[in-house]
Amino acid sequence: MKTTYIKLTIATVLLLGIYSCKKGEATVNDYKMSTAADSASVNISDSVSSAATMSVKEKQFIKTANVDMEVKDVYDTTISIEKSVQNLGGFVTHSNLQSRVISEDTYNTSDKDAMLIKKYQTENTMQVRVPTSKLGELLTLINDKKLFLNSRIINAEDVTSNIKYAEMEGKRIKKTSENISELKTTKDKVKMSDENMSEENQQQLSNLDVADNLKYSTVDIYIKEPKVRIAEIAITNSENIDNKYKFDFFYIAKNAFVEGYYLIQRIVIGLIIIWPILLIGGVLFYFYRKNKSGKKSIQADKE
Repeated sequence: MKTTYIKLTIATVLLLGIYSCKKGEATVNDYKMSTAADSASVNISDSVSSAATMSVKEKQFIKTANVDMEVKDVYDTTISIEKSVQNLGGFVTHSNLQSRVISEDTYNTSDKDAMLIKKYQTENTMQVRVPTSKLGELLTLINDKKLFLNSRIINAEDVTSNIKYAEMEGKRIKKTSENISELKTTKDKVKMSDENMSEENQQQLSNLDVADNLKYSTVDIYIKEPKVRIAEIAITNSENIDNKYKFDFFYIAKNAFVEGYYLIQRIVIGLIIIWPILLIGGVLFYFYRKNKSGKKSIQADKE
C-alpha cells in the first residue's frame, strides 16, 4: 500500500512537471508573437503617423495632410506623385509647377551671338485627394522622394458628433415638412414649405460634403529643389544690332529734306486757307501806311 502511494506521488509530480514545461513553452511563444506584433506596429508608425492610419470604433474622422519638402528633381517627383495618386484610386485637383527666376543676365560672346544666363529654382504646389484608407500609403510614397522634410502636418478631425447632429436635423426637417403638409394651403404655407425645402437641400449638400471628405482625404504638397539651377540660352547679340541701326546719317538727312519739302507745302496750303484774313490785313496795313505818310507830309509843310 505504501509502495502504491509512493508511485502515485511520483506520477503526479511528473505530470505537473510536463504541464509546467508546456505552459512555459506556450508563454514564450505568446511573448514572441506579441513582440513580433509590436515590432510590426513600430515599423508602421515609423513610416507614417498613426493619425493617418488610425481607426477607432464608433468614431469617424476627416483626415487631411500638408507636406512641405525639398526634392532632387521637382518635375520627376511631380510625375511620380501623380502616378502614385492615380494608382491608389485618387486624383489630382491642383498642380502649379513653375520656375522662379532669381537672376537673369546677358553676356555678349561675339558681334552676332550672346548667352542668356538664368538662375532659377523650380517648385510645385499640389493638392491631391486619395481614398482615406490609402492616406498612410501615399504619405509613405511621398516621404521616399524627399531630400529634406521641412514639415508634415496630419489632421484627423472627429466628426462623429456632427454626423449625429445632421441625422437629428434631417429627422426634424422631415417632421416639419409633414406638419406643413397638414396645414391649409395659404401663402404662408407655401412660404414655409419653400423655406423648409431650401433647408433640407442645404442639409443634404452638407451631408454629401461630409461623406466625400470621409471617403477621400485631401493632401496639400509643396515641393522645391534645394539648389539653384542655371540655364544657358544662346541668343542674338541685340546690343550690337541696336548700335548698328541706331543712327544712319544719310538716311536721316534724306528724311530731313523730304520733311522740309512737306513743311513748305503745308505752309503754302495754310496761307491759301487764310487768304481772306491776309487780304483784310493787307488793306488795313495799306491804309495805315498811307495815313502815316500823310501825317509826315503835313508836318514837313508846317516846318
